[in-house]
Amino acid sequence: MRSPQSLARRIQQIWIGSGRFLQQKALNLGLPRLLLSSIPASANLSQRSKRLQKQFSVREGAHPTIVVAITVISITSAFGQRFYDQPQLNVGKISPQTIQAPADANVIDTKATEEKRKAARTIAITVLTADSRINDQIHQDLQAAFSKGSAFRQLAGAHPFVETKTLSTQTQRYLRQVEEGEWRGVLAALQEKAPTKQVPGKPAVPIPNLTIANPAQGQAIAELQAYRRSGTSQTLAALLNKVTETRRLYAAAIAALRDPAMTQSGNVYDASLLDLSDGDWEQLQLQITQANERILAQGISPGLPQSLLENAVNLQVQAGISPGSRAIAAKLLLTTLQPNLIKDEEQSKLKAEQAAQEVKPEIVSVRQGEVIVSAGQPITEREFVLLDSFNLSLRGTNWVGFIAFGVVVSGAVGLFWFVDRRFHAKGLRNRDYVLVWLLTLSTPLLVTLGVPSTNLPAIGLLMGTFYGSAMALALTGLVSGLLPMGMTLGVSHWLPSVAGGLLAAFFGGRLRSREELALLGVAVGLTQGALFLILSVASGMGWYGLLGATAIYALVGLAWSVVAIGLSPYLENLFDLVTTIRLVELANPNRPLLKRLAAETPGTFQHTLFVATLAEAAARELGCNVELVRTGTLYHDIGKMHDPKGFIENQMGAPNKHDLINDPWKSAAIIRKHVTEGIVMARKARLPKVVQAFIPEHQGSMLITYFHHQAQQLSQKDPTKSVNDDDFRYAGPAPQSRETGIVMVADSCEAALRSHKDATPDDALNMINKILRARWQDGQLAESGLTREEMTTIGQVFVQVWQQSNHQRIAYPKLTAK
Repeated sequence: MRSPQSLARRIQQIWIGSGRFLQQKALNLGLPRLLLSSIPASANLSQRSKRLQKQFSVREGAHPTIVVAITVISITSAFGQRFYDQPQLNVGKISPQTIQAPADANVIDTKATEEKRKAARTIAITVLTADSRINDQIHQDLQAAFSKGSAFRQLAGAHPFVETKTLSTQTQRYLRQVEEGEWRGVLAALQEKAPTKQVPGKPAVPIPNLTIANPAQGQAIAELQAYRRSGTSQTLAALLNKVTETRRLYAAAIAALRDPAMTQSGNVYDASLLDLSDGDWEQLQLQITQANERILAQGISPGLPQSLLENAVNLQVQAGISPGSRAIAAKLLLTTLQPNLIKDEEQSKLKAEQAAQEVKPEIVSVRQGEVIVSAGQPITEREFVLLDSFNLSLRGTNWVGFIAFGVVVSGAVGLFWFVDRRFHAKGLRNRDYVLVWLLTLSTPLLVTLGVPSTNLPAIGLLMGTFYGSAMALALTGLVSGLLPMGMTLGVSHWLPSVAGGLLAAFFGGRLRSREELALLGVAVGLTQGALFLILSVASGMGWYGLLGATAIYALVGLAWSVVAIGLSPYLENLFDLVTTIRLVELANPNRPLLKRLAAETPGTFQHTLFVATLAEAAARELGCNVELVRTGTLYHDIGKMHDPKGFIENQMGAPNKHDLINDPWKSAAIIRKHVTEGIVMARKARLPKVVQAFIPEHQGSMLITYFHHQAQQLSQKDPTKSVNDDDFRYAGPAPQSRETGIVMVADSCEAALRSHKDATPDDALNMINKILRARWQDGQLAESGLTREEMTTIGQVFVQVWQQSNHQRIAYPKLTAK
């Protein structure tokens, strides 16, 4: 069995070997460019131009096939760790020979043991706990039912409705609910003069001569007659009116109780509710509440049969509620009660883990010389455990799987190259490939070191800001796909990182400030946390521990974004990268070079601003990198600070320096020197190479025609003075990108547009087209990637911008002083 240490050493050797090769390749790329400053200014211009062009176009080091091979091998080796230590004699394989045990052994079958523990966890007792939210809901439902009962009672009026010394409670109950016929009989009995019977020594007793329907009616008549005798006819009439009103209210309450709508809404009350006195009703509510508390304290589990719940309710009702109110109490409780026990995830998990730990390890025993497996027999799990314990399972590299995985990696590398060529016509630089290679290898390295989360969000964010969303999505997606194929990762840890990485890759190239990147980091963290929560809930993880793990995973996603933002400036300088954010920062007018440009060469600075306006508009119309065009334009003429008065825009009415020199060769050298001096200044300021490229490429290899013409005139007068065109031509190279090509033509057209303020738009367009045509015919734009059709668009955009800046203003009348 290969140890983890030997595996790590092997990966390290592959990484170091390929890293040394690519490091040498990067040095081969970078060293010639450093020679730019060593080219003597006095060198022949044609040789100097060729050297500059060669140095700016160096892209190849070692043979591409070797680079691709090392890239594929290193990535395959880093990601394919699962193929390094695989047994050839695995479960289900046919044993090629009879294998005997070399010694006695008692081996723990970890797989069988884990299966038993898994079964123990499954059948472990589930711990239930009362859900306070459900209990609160039950209490609220019960109080709502009480309120509904009180509303019915209020509708029926007070009971008893008169003092019990006037009419007994039984008589009052009878009078308000008796049928209309019996009530009329009572009234009739009160209107007749009943005969009396005199008993010596006792008051006269009335002898009824009416037929009494039932004892309750007779009792009511007797009590009413007694009340009439004790009072007046007016007091009796008032009492009868009170009874009549009470009967009306009671009838309305009964109708409400029997309303079908109330029945359908779950009404549990009947007429017995109205027979309770106010005191009895208050007492009944208290007793029902106490019974409800006792039942909830015992707990109602989900799935409890209804019959068992009814038995529990009846026991509580019979124990503490009067017989007349038990029916109402039972209905109320059965209506409002519901299961209030839920699974206690943490305690259940603890119980399950305790049950699993109580499972004894599954031991596989064998004696020395005993046959483990016979030749030609399939290997079982038990036999594999013994073979592996004796190092007889023939563990080693699974070359078939490793090679197949290498083919997949080759396809991934090819797909990335295709995306690179699709979105970058000239492809990435060698140093860019080195960075992509390092970012790719960082993921399996961190997994090997035991980092709990992959760095896919950091890769997506860095790639997005450096190379755009398409390249970032390609690399993040490919790395995400290779990870589970070559390494062992849990889905709940892998998939959230993939989502966070893809989100960072998609939006990373579209943001314009570090504040926006910080907000993107928050979004990445929330995305990772949310997806981790969903996957964990689906797998049955406990809520208590899950919330903490979700918060940690969200913070991990945010942390990777913070790491990416922190590393970005260092990687930009180390690999000479330029991001949109860095371009915006470089375009800040408070940057040292730009402040010097505005202070020392104000005319050049104003010229630069107008050129930037023209170039930006054209770049936006053609879909070019607007931020790069603006930043490159702001720095394209910084070399003029070496001799500000040598350029007419900075003379501001002073004598022309070149008239005093009166030597076109020296004047041309001054003009030409602003390119070489600009490159030196840009390097001292550590400007990105892509920004530095605007300095030589905006002039290309154009001829300084003004002084060249002067030299030709002097040569005609003095044949000893020969004119070499190289002395009046910029060293180049010509524009190598659409962005620098746009700046070249904008720089050429700016002076012409500024000097023709009274020209018509058609005249301005014709003039611009002549300049563009001259640059095209001179071959200055041959390597820029611009087309003839785009030149037409550029001319139209320049005229539009010129019209906007050359608008007419109303002439204000002169004011006379008072």
